[in-house]
Amino acid sequence: MTIPGRIEAARALLHLDPPDWFLRHARGVAEVAAWLAARAAARGLSLDRSLVESAALLHDVDKLLPADDPARSLPHGHGSAAWLERRGYVPLAAAVAAHPVTRLAEPGAGAWLRTAPPAELIVAYADKRIGQRLVSLDERFASWRRRDPDSPFDAARMRRLAGELETLVCDLAAVAPDHVGRLAWTGPALRRARLASVA
Repeated sequence: MTIPGRIEAARALLHLDPPDWFLRHARGVAEVAAWLAARAAARGLSLDRSLVESAALLHDVDKLLPADDPARSLPHGHGSAAWLERRGYVPLAAAVAAHPVTRLAEPGAGAWLRTAPPAELIVAYADKRIGQRLVSLDERFASWRRRDPDSPFDAARMRRLAGELETLVCDLAAVAPDHVGRLAWTGPALRRARLASVA
């Protein structure tokens, strides 16, 4: 059971041949999560920044798996977690499984927010702030509503809980939501992973 470093996580993602739009989202989530984790760690919070970074980069891998992969039959997030566990990256599984916005529609979502480890909260929140670029929660939720106007989920409840998630994570990092940033680590890691694969 290992936590992959930046280059190993980048290599695992590239192995699945992600399209550019997917890579932009994964990189954005990973860089926002890394920025938040660095801020929280600087304030004395004990968390594994490598776990946060790698889980955030690999959070959506179930969307890239071939149709015959058994992880494809699992709900989004849980499929990514299963794929990571098969690769021996068990410590990433919980943070990856908890990231989908639909987590906020589950009956126990409020309790999860109160009890989840910081790594899970940071990865989940970073995913709520990145589409193809860093946006506000309101912009991200509006985008989801446009793409899925017939969603059976209670959008107002999910948005309220996303606001609670935002407050929790921004408090951990001692930052206002409007000042959340990105730690630009994914470009160098992906370049090095590509070089390693051709060497």
